[in-house]
Amino acid sequence: MTAEKSKFVVSADWVHKQLGAPEFRIIDASWYLPAQNRNGAAEYAAGHLPGAVFYDQDAIADHSTGLPHSIPSPEDFATALEKFGISDTDTIVVYDGPGIFTAPRVWWLLRTMGAENVFVMDGGLDGWKKEGRPLQTDLPEPKPGRFRPRFKADAVTSFDEMFAIASTGGRQIADARSLGRFAGEEAEPRAGMRSGHMPGARSLPSGVFSVDGRLKDLDALKATFEAAGIDLDRPVVTTCGSGLTAAIITLALQSLGHENNTLYDGSWSEWGAREDTPVVTGRG
Repeated sequence: MTAEKSKFVVSADWVHKQLGAPEFRIIDASWYLPAQNRNGAAEYAAGHLPGAVFYDQDAIADHSTGLPHSIPSPEDFATALEKFGISDTDTIVVYDGPGIFTAPRVWWLLRTMGAENVFVMDGGLDGWKKEGRPLQTDLPEPKPGRFRPRFKADAVTSFDEMFAIASTGGRQIADARSLGRFAGEEAEPRAGMRSGHMPGARSLPSGVFSVDGRLKDLDALKATFEAAGIDLDRPVVTTCGSGLTAAIITLALQSLGHENNTLYDGSWSEWGAREDTPVVTGRG
């Protein structure tokens, strides 16, 4: 009996068969931390999935917050997607380099902005290359799309809401950073920032949800949450270093049918940099 997989994740084989189909669009959402020594834009230029456009998560953002890759305004997001030739009614597949890393963030953004037929590709570009599938170096020149944003504000947690949640325990907090950063045992990658976690948060490092860049099956996802002490019958807010890998937890939650979840966009870049926020250390 085949283990049940997420309805939001598609295989490279399925994507390969859809290449060139009408109203089928592909987004390369690769982004990396400095320590990974990879460059998403450079890798895209060197070879990407045929027809894929490159979504720069640092550029398509609200730069007024002073925080990295904050959620763009619905209007700016729609403008960017339309230039990519993407409409909100298209079937959209998002991938990244290693698979299940930064693609879920754009999957989440698209859904939060009103698109419905959005998927993440298992295995990422690395898996695609390993299987010898076709690559393209030409830059696509798409006809403009029509993206009508319908922003779901209730999918996003603000700083004030996060502060209240951490103070009262009103929602469970799932943190996608490494256990070392969560516990305060490792320095944060951004200078001048405290390490540790919010009161009541649970550690769910982003890598625990996938194997070889492929999202775990539903039973394994459920077991992962249970092992971390997350009650899937209660609301959850997801967080990470800067709002990107938190969406991996969101993808896992929604794959299990959990709908009462939000993403704290400011994440530790905001929380850890402030002096008025409580920070807890230790693994408990």
